[in-house]
Amino acid sequence: MKSRWLALVLSLAATPYLVHAQAVLTVHTISFAAAHDAAMAALEQCRKNGFVVTVTLLDRLGRTKVILHDDGANPHTVENSLRKAYTSLTSRVPSGEFGQRITSDPKLTGMLSLDKITAVEGGLPIMAGKDVVGAIGVSGAPGGEKDAVCAQAGVDRIAKGLAGG
Repeated sequence: MKSRWLALVLSLAATPYLVHAQAVLTVHTISFAAAHDAAMAALEQCRKNGFVVTVTLLDRLGRTKVILHDDGANPHTVENSLRKAYTSLTSRVPSGEFGQRITSDPKLTGMLSLDKITAVEGGLPIMAGKDVVGAIGVSGAPGGEKDAVCAQAGVDRIAKGLAGG
């Protein structure tokens, strides 16, 4: 008798969640055209500044939309630009800011062992309103702060299209 009563109570408690369960989700993500424009703007800014880099742009779900690996860019910049973008995407803050947070708190430094996470500057989340719709990572300039300038140029290029987000 107790088990039937418990089953009835649990099923009644779960009913509001089942009634409101959504079977299909709509995800706001960056388009290929916007991703390409942002990546090109970042690459152009780095070239203008004399740097040979790789630019990686991820969509909201962490899938690669665009990778631009400039002639002469070092091979490691492909992975590093991905890590910067992924860190920004998942933390919702610039990769350098995330790095400062976790390196200043010994309890958080274990996060650096997570796959695709880095503490290096050069990755930015791409926001449409309050929604993260993608992220951009740049690697190859002599210093993450210089990579971040290029990444910001990419975000700035598509900012008008994100405003309606």
